[in-house]
Amino acid sequence: MLLTLFRLLAWLPLPVLHGVGRIGGRIAYAWPGKYRRRLRANAIQAGYPQASFARRAAAQAGAMVMEMPKVWLRNEQSLEKVVSSDNAVVEAALAEGRGILYLTPHLGCFEITARYLTRHGPITVMFRPPRKAVLAPVMDAARNTSALRAVPATMQGVREFVRALKRGEAVGMLPDQAPGQGDGVWAPFFGRPAYTMTLPGKLAAQTGVAIILTAGERLPLGRGWRVHYLRLPEPLPTDPLAQATLINQTMEALIRRFPTQYLWSYNRYKTPAGAPPPPADTRPTHEIQ
Repeated sequence: MLLTLFRLLAWLPLPVLHGVGRIGGRIAYAWPGKYRRRLRANAIQAGYPQASFARRAAAQAGAMVMEMPKVWLRNEQSLEKVVSSDNAVVEAALAEGRGILYLTPHLGCFEITARYLTRHGPITVMFRPPRKAVLAPVMDAARNTSALRAVPATMQGVREFVRALKRGEAVGMLPDQAPGQGDGVWAPFFGRPAYTMTLPGKLAAQTGVAIILTAGERLPLGRGWRVHYLRLPEPLPTDPLAQATLINQTMEALIRRFPTQYLWSYNRYKTPAGAPPPPADTRPTHEIQ
């Protein structure tokens, strides 16, 4: 039934989906609770204290939710609405004959980005299974295509990543998800320690691939998306903390290009189970974890 609903929504025009999503996002933000407090706290931490900014960010989060059915189930139609002026960054990396590790933060439409990247060749992406089992059939139908392959965020998925990179292919992952115990370090993110994954640095050291941060900016009036790329400078630092810090700094630069489209409500500063405590408790007193 849920898949049928998604298919129906996918037929709606993108401006309608974005419009409905923005209204829903503002309504969700207007309701007092943890979502609103965390969004505000994280935006303030990054230097965006205005209440108007938080409302716009909530509206963009709603648009992100509503565009997913079209991106997932109307793939070619959605890709027709994607533009980029940064393709030379990818073309230069491909010309080097190495695989590419794409890091896509919770910014803009991260679902369209992976699909657009298949224009440059096959890509394997890592995902975490949905918390609600009812979403699994929808995501399975959406995230596996002839050129896009999804693997779970497990050791098996990491092995699949290594195989793909050694074949000279591309892989993609979210760099701002909090990793599990032993897989991260505390590195600054917008001036506050965030538990940051070390897997990208390990993969680069093992396979010698290029690392490119990318995001799909949502264009106004439902016109589509613009894909951005930022390549990490090489050689990468050998120290895991320095690597994580460099990735976070580059991610910050990408987010500041269109900051209202970052998912500020994401619990980026949490301490995962089993992880060491942050080097200093710099949480605002009003933030709720």
